[in-house]
Amino acid sequence: MRRGRRWRDGTGTLTVDGRPVAEVEIAATYRARRRGLLGRDGIEGAMLLTPCGSVHSVGMRFTIDVAYLDRDLRVLIVRTMPPGRVGLPRPRARHVLEAAAGAAAKWGVRRGVTLTITVPS
Repeated sequence: MRRGRRWRDGTGTLTVDGRPVAEVEIAATYRARRRGLLGRDGIEGAMLLTPCGSVHSVGMRFTIDVAYLDRDLRVLIVRTMPPGRVGLPRPRARHVLEAAAGAAAKWGVRRGVTLTITVPS
């Protein structure tokens, strides 16, 4: 079994099918993951929660697209979540990408696609 990448809180660029589509905030610590998108009125770009196997939208102010990713950042499933919902845990999910509703389709984030996140060195 190989060891995955060690993520750190910060920012990066989300690339889908070889084209950069959005800036991404990375929430890798417990504190950053717990805060997530709570208390915001929206998001420009996306947020990567890692490690993460399920999310909720309780206390959220806007509808989000949620992409569950495996350890290689391959999209397992994409769901749209209105405020006040609890998502089902996804057994193979290791990361979750959250974005404003409609962003996943606009960017081409769909089941089976492998995403790339580039962080500045």
